[in-house]
Amino acid sequence: MTRALPWLAGLAAIVLPALALAAAPDQAPAWAGLVKVPEGSSWIETALVALSVLTLLALAPALLITLTSFTRLIIVFSFLRQAMGTQNTPPNQVLVGLSLFLTFFVMAPVFEQMKIEAFEPYQAGELDAEAALAVAVVPLRDFMFRQTRLQDLELMVAYHPGTRPETKGEVKMTVLVPAFMLSELRTAFEIGFLLYIPFLIIDLLVSTVLLAMGMMVLPPVVISLPFKILLFVLVDGWNLLVASLLMGFR
Repeated sequence: MTRALPWLAGLAAIVLPALALAAAPDQAPAWAGLVKVPEGSSWIETALVALSVLTLLALAPALLITLTSFTRLIIVFSFLRQAMGTQNTPPNQVLVGLSLFLTFFVMAPVFEQMKIEAFEPYQAGELDAEAALAVAVVPLRDFMFRQTRLQDLELMVAYHPGTRPETKGEVKMTVLVPAFMLSELRTAFEIGFLLYIPFLIIDLLVSTVLLAMGMMVLPPVVISLPFKILLFVLVDGWNLLVASLLMGFR
């Protein structure tokens, strides 16, 4: 019974709006301000629109990860925690929250441009849904192209069936998204490698000193941990790291 609850909740989220619209077809739905339903549509068509909105909301986390700066940020912060050897400090919730709000900060100009050029004209009735979507994708594609390496884009283009695109406008999202993610992964791993170097040097120094003194009672990692934390605090590590990440998205 417990396993069936999520399925029942999802079914209710789809069926109940349709039943409500069928019972009261003259009343506007609560999300009518966000989604425009053509006048004279049947309750089935309106329910399909509601289903589309629910599907988009379900895919929102995946879109946030694949189309924004979130991937690079969360991987770099995870590398930092591993390099320092602090185990679960900061916790995953803190790293995800920091990455999420930094993602909103980085993507704010893109989202603002999408709102002005696509969402507001759509709300005013100047653009239909298809045209608004085409306009909204443009600033997002520009951001992704700036962060995508040519080698990764060439790889996806080479293995994608069909004619080879001649311009950026001809590159499909199914090609651009994986190329963008590959570039983000490479960049995150490069930053992670650079983060490891100073902490690795501290580990080597502490291990060498302990070995020379014959003090092997405690593992070298336990003794080097306070020095790594002290180094990170003295150089204002969080500020430097976040500043470097934000500079990389300009």
